[in-house]
Amino acid sequence: MSNRKKEFDKAAEKLRGMKTLAEILDTATAFEESARDFYTELAPKVSKRIRWLVEELAEEEKEHYRLFSELASRTRSSDTIQIKVKTPQSDGKFTDCLHLPDLGKSPDDQEVMLYALGREQAAMEQYRALADSTQPGEIHDLFEFLANEETKHKAELEKQYYELFHS
Repeated sequence: MSNRKKEFDKAAEKLRGMKTLAEILDTATAFEESARDFYTELAPKVSKRIRWLVEELAEEEKEHYRLFSELASRTRSSDTIQIKVKTPQSDGKFTDCLHLPDLGKSPDDQEVMLYALGREQAAMEQYRALADSTQPGEIHDLFEFLANEETKHKAELEKQYYELFHS
């Protein structure tokens, strides 16, 4: 195999591990939208002891969706949207969260909490990895902000989980 062919194969392999910012924003926006809709629809079905928490999660996801939508609309017309970003290892777990579980008509509180914890963990890992792989600026700051938000949400959910199921 020629050196040129080896270099081409190496570059192609590297690009396969990359996504455009547009692709990343589309996935993140869909993630936040699915979470917002899921928690909004779930709230009236859960017990009163966690309903407030599910409603709070729906509001948080609504705000994240708004942030991504605004950023996407501002950057769509710029060259920034085509910037390639390294696809995080957490990407598969993150995109898996777009597929929502059917928790039935009266979901189990513990099952709801465990699902929410898993989503927060996936988002936290994804946004942290994206923050670490982007250059300083608005996009990096957004991913950094969201990673920190998801970390706080997860810590709060863990605290609530412990109080509800282990106290």
